[in-house]
Amino acid sequence: KPILLQGHERSITQIKYNREGDLLFTVAKDPIVNVWYSVNGERLGTYNGHTGAVWCVDADWDTRHVLTGSADNSCRLWDCETGKQLALVKTSSAVRTCGFDFGGNIIMFSTDKQMGYQCFVSFFDLRDSSQIENNEPYMKIPCSDSKITSAVWGPLGEFIIAGHENGELNQFSAKVGEQLSNIREHTKQINDIQTSRDMTMFITASKDNTAKLFDCTTLEHLKTFRTERPVNSAALSPIFDHVVLGGGQEAMDVTTTSTRIGKFEARFFHLAFEEEFGRVKGHFGPINSVAFHPDGKSYSSGGEDGYVRIHYFDPQYFEFEFEA
Repeated sequence: KPILLQGHERSITQIKYNREGDLLFTVAKDPIVNVWYSVNGERLGTYNGHTGAVWCVDADWDTRHVLTGSADNSCRLWDCETGKQLALVKTSSAVRTCGFDFGGNIIMFSTDKQMGYQCFVSFFDLRDSSQIENNEPYMKIPCSDSKITSAVWGPLGEFIIAGHENGELNQFSAKVGEQLSNIREHTKQINDIQTSRDMTMFITASKDNTAKLFDCTTLEHLKTFRTERPVNSAALSPIFDHVVLGGGQEAMDVTTTSTRIGKFEARFFHLAFEEEFGRVKGHFGPINSVAFHPDGKSYSSGGEDGYVRIHYFDPQYFEFEFEA
């Protein structure tokens, strides 16, 4: 039986484990940022301060700081242990995606194209306190064509990988801000990007009903996982050649179907063979975010229904894989 986490009133937007995997951070379309013990689902605390939907969350390498981005036009830095707000960066539009680099010293976040403002990616160095105080990032990259819907740091913090509303993927250098490469393998919006444990590969989830695997440095397209519904999130197992996809119909179409035919299962695919080998039911609505535990023995999913479910794999799952 999965562990059910009930800490949000609105639909989940992102869930994220810290590096050790003992903590699980969850954010939703309400202003609350929750942190839980992943082993038993006990709530450790909340980070209070946002006034709008929180779109993204990230924890740094040693889980000292937590970063959140929200529709209240702010990106906030928190002390993980005490829940105290350490920094507040005000923006002109909603913060859609955020992340710490490998060393935890540099943060990046992207803002939405709305209210007459264009989409920007901003980079702040936390070692220089004046950048936060003056709200002056050391680098700001404009994205005029199509807004960024998901972004992650590449290996060693040298560049970020950004997915766009029109299905494009870019690499932006974190040092000089230039665009290193650009490909378009998806036909619709990229909803989620997650890297592999060793950061050599990343997987994208898109509205065009596919998830795709790419090489982090060259952006070479390696594999495609096809479904018949939009994919909202995809994660790579840290120990097996497995991928989990979460998705479902558009939220506005959900009420017209029963849960049985709503296709709200988490779906497991084999990384090499691109074949589906399992499904896990549970959510009463589309899954918006999935994440593997860093030890690979469990995974979590957060849904449109506002619940987060932590699923532990059966012992047979590991035996089966090693035999195979």
